[in-house]
Amino acid sequence: MVSLGDSFHDSHGYERLSEPDRRRLDALQRGREWVWVVGNHDRTLPPGIGGAVAAEISLGPLTLRHEPAPKMRVSEIAGHLHPAAKVRGRAHSMRCRAFATDGRRMVLPAFGVLAGGLNVLDRAFAPLFAASALRAFLIGAGRIFPVPVAALAPD
Repeated sequence: MVSLGDSFHDSHGYERLSEPDRRRLDALQRGREWVWVVGNHDRTLPPGIGGAVAAEISLGPLTLRHEPAPKMRVSEIAGHLHPAAKVRGRAHSMRCRAFATDGRRMVLPAFGVLAGGLNVLDRAFAPLFAASALRAFLIGAGRIFPVPVAALAPD
């Protein structure tokens, strides 16, 4: 299991977990390799957190890190930007968390309650993906929906 950073609101977030939540986390970690990649909100993690702590990890040609690198090596999975996408229909629009990818790089959505979502059409994604290669996969109704960039709307 690899957590791509900002797992806690700040460097002291783990210490504020309730005892039942700590037991749940311990149970999730039991029997698994667990790596905490540090993020901009949790650059340091306490020694008792369990698992390994790293700035990034490489698995063959794949690099997993918190912030997408400006110059990617081969392939990358990152977090940090918390992608979301908006689709406008005839009668209404829908905005959902989304995976953003071009087939070589993927930026994962945030799954926590404290993180918002940045529209994949936002200029922050422009240096990461060529507009012609960007694909969004929206999360909704218990499914993943691939949506062409032409069908996406700005916020």
